[in-house]
Amino acid sequence: MKVVAFNGSPKSEGNTYHSVKIISDELEREGIQTEIIHIGSKTISGCIACNQCGKNKDEKCVLPGDDVNIWIQKMKEADGIILGSPVHYSSISATMKSFLDRAFFVAGANKNLYRHKVGTAFTAVRRSGGIPALDDLYHYLTFSEMLIPSSNYWNVIHGARPGEVLSDEEGVQIMRILGKNMAWLLKLVENGKGIVVEPEMEQKSFMNFIR
Repeated sequence: MKVVAFNGSPKSEGNTYHSVKIISDELEREGIQTEIIHIGSKTISGCIACNQCGKNKDEKCVLPGDDVNIWIQKMKEADGIILGSPVHYSSISATMKSFLDRAFFVAGANKNLYRHKVGTAFTAVRRSGGIPALDDLYHYLTFSEMLIPSSNYWNVIHGARPGEVLSDEEGVQIMRILGKNMAWLLKLVENGKGIVVEPEMEQKSFMNFIR
């Protein structure tokens, strides 16, 4: 099994990275391969709502100049997905937002590519705003019918300077338990294939309230 994790921080080895490493270390202990991709320092354009991915049905965003399409395929091929972001003005980083808007819109427009994959998220923050930002990340997971493991508290870890989150004893425990629970859920899904019948995917119903 394989998990792909996305580091949405501009800093390659800041607190978001140290946090995802805690999670990935637990996954690796359970024999689950983890790839960490640093996207926070990249230049990524936001979705322009052209809907070409829905028309082309080729699992690709038409916007050029970045690796979003490569990352979409990595998520499609993975068994699990981790989304990690620093907190900017009580929200996720702008680069992370641009990436997720495009990657999850493409997935939804192409037979829901991430449906029933195991997905989780966390935020790293200096002081406050971690929970609103975490909620931002979960919007993508729940929209996609993903299976979400939890920890023993909300998935927020605290620190300012790079590496300072490692001194947040409770935050470290939250990340560690999250990694253990994610590994367990991944194994449940894997061992249930061919035994437990997966519910059929329904066609999305769209309803506009202004007519």
